[in-house]
Amino acid sequence: MTNTDKHATEQVSSNPESRRDFLYFATAGAGVVATGAAVWPLINSMNPSADVLSLSTIRVDLSGMQRGQRITVSWQGKPVFVWRRAQEAINMARETPLDALIDQTDSAKENPNQTRDLPALDQNRTADEAGEWLVVIGICTHLGCVPVGQGSGDSLGEFGGWFCPCHGSHYDTSGRIRKGPAPRNLDIPRYTLANDLMLTIGA
Repeated sequence: MTNTDKHATEQVSSNPESRRDFLYFATAGAGVVATGAAVWPLINSMNPSADVLSLSTIRVDLSGMQRGQRITVSWQGKPVFVWRRAQEAINMARETPLDALIDQTDSAKENPNQTRDLPALDQNRTADEAGEWLVVIGICTHLGCVPVGQGSGDSLGEFGGWFCPCHGSHYDTSGRIRKGPAPRNLDIPRYTLANDLMLTIGA
């Protein structure tokens, strides 16, 4: 041991405050490391797993669907309603004036296919200009129930779209709320519909 080391050791030994400070910082440092080691697995567990990430985008071939047919697909654990509407349903939706709607605006959050808030007109909610294809998330915007209307013989509500049996919300043929406690129209997922009728949800 050199004279310098001996002098430093004597200083720490003879100064109880220095020893206390050293022990305090050493204990605090060990505590921070232990806490980080304990908390990291919890934080890491909140990251989406590989199977969830793989479902963030799904592809559905719609080329076999007939006019008037409705199907339900699952995307990120949510039902998505896809409807190849007949002309009668398109006409009903497009003839409805904006001031007859409860929710007259679709925000960019509610329809991420749009870059800004738009009036909830049917032509702003469909996949194609003619209005044949409608794609909406099948979750009632009131308390999260799944509306009926996709199955044969299901109630379509008073406006021909969907009916939520939980609390009586009625949606029209464009998925817009028309009657009941739901505060806004059915949300629309981000999607693309190619010319070959390959639907990609989450794209």
